[in-house]
Amino acid sequence: MLNRLKLYLKNLDWLIFAVIFLLIAFGLVEIYSIALGQNTLDLLNFCKQIFFASAGLILFFIFSFIDSRFLKSISRYLYFLALAVLIAVLLFGSTIRGTTGWFSIFGFGIQPVEFVKVILILFLADFFSRAAMKTRSRRYFILSALIAGALILMVSLQPDFGSTVILGLIWLVMIAAAGFEKKYLLIIGAAALIIFSVSWFLLFKDYQKDRIIDFIRPGENALESGYHASQAMIAVGSGGLTGKGVGFGSQSQLRFLPEAQNDFIFAVISEELGFLGVLLVLGFFTVFFGRCFLAMRKIKDDFGIYFIIGGGSLIFIQMFINIGMNLGILPIVGLSLPFVSYGGSSLLSLLILTGMMENIIIKSKISY
Repeated sequence: MLNRLKLYLKNLDWLIFAVIFLLIAFGLVEIYSIALGQNTLDLLNFCKQIFFASAGLILFFIFSFIDSRFLKSISRYLYFLALAVLIAVLLFGSTIRGTTGWFSIFGFGIQPVEFVKVILILFLADFFSRAAMKTRSRRYFILSALIAGALILMVSLQPDFGSTVILGLIWLVMIAAAGFEKKYLLIIGAAALIIFSVSWFLLFKDYQKDRIIDFIRPGENALESGYHASQAMIAVGSGGLTGKGVGFGSQSQLRFLPEAQNDFIFAVISEELGFLGVLLVLGFFTVFFGRCFLAMRKIKDDFGIYFIIGGGSLIFIQMFINIGMNLGILPIVGLSLPFVSYGGSSLLSLLILTGMMENIIIKSKISY
């Protein structure tokens, strides 16, 4: 057992771990900085994030050592568990900012959809790897759509538009990776347009419609529904090359920037650490994706390849949308910056995900 542990640690991709750790550290610094701008210094969120970061890093190593083949074997059970939990949160969950998506456990808000994202990746990786060359058939396309669609429907009913988009894009990426013909992608595009149109009239709340309208017509409601986006862009533009310094960002410290520690922490980084700080954060993400790509080239089994593609895509898509929201090039959909933003559920789920990815990478280097 000890020898196996040493072998695992030797073959762990420590560069991936290092950039994840540094991204978490960046987030903690900015969460602390944001706390300085409160009327009275309140470090509760900062302490909570330290707790979740510590627990998450432990889970990262635990899932790095758990054989991915075992997780693959129980993916079906986890899928139905995820579906049951999403139904339960609709019935018994807490409503925060118009979304019924949290369970309150011992004073902590747990958001199940963050873990559902990981389970969907695991299930689809198993599904497509089992189907092998048959995945290009219409039957497997429809089955995968139903599998992902059931989870997407439950999340859209909360309603959580951001997570709904993420789940849909995860499925789309993995469909593309499975090698389906282009006609299926056209079908997906047409279906997405129909679903969006129906959702606009039946599911979207007024504030969600306002965010999309404000994106199409920027600046018209800068002091009302477009306030978040306009303040984020002011913060991003005011940082200059080196920033104003940690704790000295006017937008975040004077509380002009709403949700500074969640959706708009990238704007805080831009304002306080400037263009150089942004480059550093983007550099960490670039290293992470580069290492995943290099590792994927050495993975022999289909399941491992699909899982790395799905996991890497989740982190990239969420990063891209969050930064796009902060820059005003994408509508605000309430998504955090991976590893950096405040949020225990997101941080725990991402560290579990990357731990599972590490196990696949380790297995590609050793045989046992």
